[in-house]
Amino acid sequence: MSSEMKPSGSFIYRFIKRLFDVVVSAILMIPIGLVIGISGLFIKSEDKGPIFYMADRTGRFGRIFKMYKLRSMKVNAPDIRLADGSTYNGEDDPRVTKFGKFARKTSIDELPQVINILKGDMTFIGPRPDTPVGSAAYTEEEKIILTVRPGITGYNQAVNRNSVLTKEKLKNDIYYAKHLSLWFDIKIVFMTIATVLGHKNINREDVSTENAYVLEKDGTRSSTEIK
Repeated sequence: MSSEMKPSGSFIYRFIKRLFDVVVSAILMIPIGLVIGISGLFIKSEDKGPIFYMADRTGRFGRIFKMYKLRSMKVNAPDIRLADGSTYNGEDDPRVTKFGKFARKTSIDELPQVINILKGDMTFIGPRPDTPVGSAAYTEEEKIILTVRPGITGYNQAVNRNSVLTKEKLKNDIYYAKHLSLWFDIKIVFMTIATVLGHKNINREDVSTENAYVLEKDGTRSSTEIK
């Protein structure tokens, strides 16, 4: 897949954006490191499990990488998916820890991804990275999403956060990939701040758990009951 793709956006745009990513992520490593350290104490005190959740995600050109997050779910929590393939994230999700609810509400669980940015896996502004299973099902039109680095926040996150179906999210990601500009990225930053501070769209309000399933590590599905 990677050999057939070319990066979207002009060379100048990509150069400036990558330079910004490296400089700012390096500067942020110290304050974010402190937040991670304090958060780690709460995570460990709650269930003594690992501080980080490292999941396989699809990056630019379809390359798979490990994405860092502060763990917000219980150890070995099942990967519950809704009928459309999106991740279940209801308000009463029994898999989420007490710290996890706070972390998701404030989005601090995403902060360790500055490590991914420094490594070049991600960028500050871009489509949220999909799972290998999810990206493998992209249509030809949707594959344009893989021509840009995935981000900590993006156009869909700024507008909808976690409140829409997978196909609606992908439409927004396609729109972003087709309209890359530094001005658009700056606009998304301010939109994201407003969304996070307003605690908007943290969870899907129209969640239907009918036909929900657990996605196993080998890609197979098994039935589940959300309690």
